[in-house]
Amino acid sequence: MFLKSFAAKIFAKIVVSKIQKWAQNPVRTQQKVFETLIAEAKDTAFGKAHDFQNIESTTDFAEKVPVREYEDLKPYVDRVVAGEKDVLWPGNPIYFAKTSGTTSGAKYIPITKESMPHHVEAARNAILCYIHEKGDASFVDGKMIFLQGSPELSEQNGIKLGRLSGIVAHYVPKYLQKNRMPSWKTNCIPDWETKVDAIVQETKDENMTVISGIPSWVQMYFERLQEKTGKKVGELFKNFQLFIYGGVNYEPYRAKFEALIGRKVDSIELFPASEGFFAFQDKQDANGMLLLLDSGIFYEFIEAEHFFDKSPKRLTIGEVKVGVNYVMIVSTNAGLWAYNVGDTVQFTSTKPYRVVVSGRIKHFISAFGEHVIGKEVEQAMQEAIQQHGFAISEFTVAPQTNPNEGLPYHQWLIEFENEPESLQQIENTIDKAMQQQNAYYFDLIEGKILQPLQIKPLQRGSFTRYMKSQGKLGGQNKLPRLANDRKIAEKLLNLQK
Repeated sequence: MFLKSFAAKIFAKIVVSKIQKWAQNPVRTQQKVFETLIAEAKDTAFGKAHDFQNIESTTDFAEKVPVREYEDLKPYVDRVVAGEKDVLWPGNPIYFAKTSGTTSGAKYIPITKESMPHHVEAARNAILCYIHEKGDASFVDGKMIFLQGSPELSEQNGIKLGRLSGIVAHYVPKYLQKNRMPSWKTNCIPDWETKVDAIVQETKDENMTVISGIPSWVQMYFERLQEKTGKKVGELFKNFQLFIYGGVNYEPYRAKFEALIGRKVDSIELFPASEGFFAFQDKQDANGMLLLLDSGIFYEFIEAEHFFDKSPKRLTIGEVKVGVNYVMIVSTNAGLWAYNVGDTVQFTSTKPYRVVVSGRIKHFISAFGEHVIGKEVEQAMQEAIQQHGFAISEFTVAPQTNPNEGLPYHQWLIEFENEPESLQQIENTIDKAMQQQNAYYFDLIEGKILQPLQIKPLQRGSFTRYMKSQGKLGGQNKLPRLANDRKIAEKLLNLQK
């Protein structure tokens, strides 16, 4: 056993013990985080405007601080971007994580000296939990690849800005620098396809043990590796042991990945965002990710079903229930207050608190009142894949409200690896799974308001071409799993011509 892997096992034991302490005291842990946040920010411009001085409880906070989206917080962020201090959090942030906004252009999400360590520690601790559970740290002696955005940063009024993954790249521990791939030069290549080809060239002869990234982009890397070498990934990287991913559900990709790899490998799911690192998978056999309650983030939850009500009830961690779809609201030590991240989650456990990401509050289909969410379509797709044994590259779902004939329906646009013999059987399986999960959808089918869903197979490479056409190929960009309109669907269909 090498010294590095031996030390990792000892460190893993210490870290897991610390995690267990706060996980066993969730309400008290969150209360302490809440009190610290309010005390630290009471003299900021935001704190003064919202009377933080007189906030003594989470109920006071909910009364004084309304839920905000980025557009609502933007006037404060603009002041920070302009160089003003003590606006949302004491002093100035050390970074802005720049993301794409749908209605406000580029978003500038502040990262402070207090919040930055949690982004790094969470990813590290996810791996340490895995090491502790498996009792094996041999993979830390091999090469690790993190498919991410460019680490090159720009600067605005003395504050550095870039993509979150690029910012985090500057914090890879020294003891992993020699293991980390690709090279800095390759990581800075702006064109994603060129970058992937360069990564293939750099890694194909290395002892890769850990591979990390968003599944759809890692799939492209695997496919290019196979094209270049003629070997399956597992044959090429004999010691490849662990796949780390986040951003999207892995299950729809799993069959394709195992085919590309040639065997099964362990995986760890992460829930990172520019606004904070929220959760990671702490157990291989657990359903859901451990919600990080001691990382400078105070969580509130609103039932998704009532989110658009006039005054929806905001729940704290001790009030949530398993299986309910919640919109997650965060207040952080980066200066975000009652901020709607946009993600919806469901708790799979409350001892400890584990979550799965069920979708986006703005990404749903309810053209007919069906309230279909991302988790439901992914579960239905997973059941069909397991039952019929096919593999897909990607898929998205949109309502077809004005068909040429017959009743409206949900259109599933799927890029199959190999188109199955019977689309009808797959349509039947998926539709049945959707009806079982969603009572509204069941009623609409039974009531002859909707006809069963229809699949539209897409040409190979359609989703890649679509993302490229939108300037969102690679990095941390993700395709919406479903939409309440046909904007994405029509653009995909136009690419078939």
